[in-house]
This record gives sequence, C-alpha cells and structure tokens, in this order.
Amino acid sequence: MYVGAALAVGLFDRLPPATVAVLRVLGAAAVLLAWRRPSRASWRGRRLLRASAFGLATALMNVAFYEAIARLPLGTAVAIEFCGPVAVAAVASRRFRDIGAVVLAAGGVLLIADVRWSGQPSGVVWALAAAAMWAAYILLGKRVATAGSGLDDMAVGFAVAAVLLSPLVFLGGAAPLADPMVLVLGVGVGVLSSVVPYVLDQLVLRRVGQARFAVLLALLPATATVVGLVALAQVPSPLEAVGIAAVVVAVAVRSKDGDSPPPVD
Repeated sequence: MYVGAALAVGLFDRLPPATVAVLRVLGAAAVLLAWRRPSRASWRGRRLLRASAFGLATALMNVAFYEAIARLPLGTAVAIEFCGPVAVAAVASRRFRDIGAVVLAAGGVLLIADVRWSGQPSGVVWALAAAAMWAAYILLGKRVATAGSGLDDMAVGFAVAAVLLSPLVFLGGAAPLADPMVLVLGVGVGVLSSVVPYVLDQLVLRRVGQARFAVLLALLPATATVVGLVALAQVPSPLEAVGIAAVVVAVAVRSKDGDSPPPVD
C-alpha cells in the first residue's frame, strides 16, 4: 500500500493530490472489473447500495490521505489516520487485554505523530478526515466481506466511486493526463495501493472481527515509516521509533480468540 503511496507522492508535482487519488480509484476499478466481471445482481438493490457506500468511503479516504501526505511525512500522516482504526477497536472490543492493546497502540501513534501544528495544520485536518473515512471503510468493509461476494461488490463499489469522483480528475487541467507515463503510474498506484491490499483486506475481514482487524492495522504506521525512509528519505526521530515499537507490541498482545462477526442482512 505505501509503496504505491510513495509513487503517488512522485506524481504530486504533475497533478493535484485529489486527481492522483481519483486516478488510483479509476485504475483499481478497471482492474477489478476486468478480473471479477460482477454479475447483474451485483448492480441492483441493497447490494448495490452497500457496495456503493463502501466504494465511496474508500475513495474519499484516498483523496483525504493523498491531500495529507502532500503536506505531511508519510509515517506521520498514517499515524494520525490510524485514529480511525483505534476508535473502531476501542468500541468493538470489551476485553481488558484488547483495550490495553488499543491504549498502547494509541500511545505509539501519538509518539509517531510528531506534528507541527503551526506549520501544516491543513495536513492534520486532511489526515483526521482520512481517519474518519478509514473507520467507515472498516465498518462497511466488514458488511461487504461477510455478505459473501466481497470482491465482486468491491469492484462495483470502486466503479461507482470512480464515476462519482471523476470530475476531480480535471482539477489540475487535462494536459498532464495526455502523458502516457502519468496514466501508467496512476494505474500502478491503483494496483499497488488499492487492488492488492484491499483484496487481502476482504479475505481477512471474512475471517476475523472488526476489533482484531483494526488493531492489526496498527502495523501500517510502522510500514509507512519504513517506506517513507527508504523511498522518500523521511527519517524518523528516536521518539517516532519508540512509537513504532509500541504499535508493534500492541499487535502482539492482542488476544488471539476471534471476534464474532456482525449479523448479515
């Protein structure tokens, strides 16, 4: 996911972040539709509404996240964005051990998020918006995954979101879109940042509860920091390194017994 994000940062000098995010959704939708070829039933009724809500939440999360990483280091933006999964985990689990894991993860996130409010307040706002959409992604993604046709519905949801947000593609003008390399990179970002990780998310969400999934996502600030270091030369401070370790420990102490999935409509 964050290798794709690093590629996206490289496109920000050619296109606005929101445009790159929509190209990511368009690329992911095209690949998923060609792969899954959803049946007509996927495009009707409550199934369509559920898939559309999931796809739109995911796309808006991408837009907010790209606007955030255009203003903040990758690891910092992900750490703030992780407030969404932390909130889901805290609400979904009542076990003392799990609540302790969430508190530890939240402490690690605070250490990672070395944010200078006076310098990039808009980046923090965008990251918090991404956090809210990430919480919605987990909740809606669980319903899509447990409905039995998660990958097909994900393809439909991404297609709907791509259509609804397509006007954002032209925010920076159409000239950069005439460059084949820009389009290739846009599709590549879609595959790396959406198709591969979100397909894996659907497979995992069918097997574990929302609380366990949300805490497992605590690994993402660590991976984002590593990718930011290697690909973007964004060096974490010693305090941020301690925060990463705290997040990883939180994942390790999470109880192993599975959460009960929500009832399927």
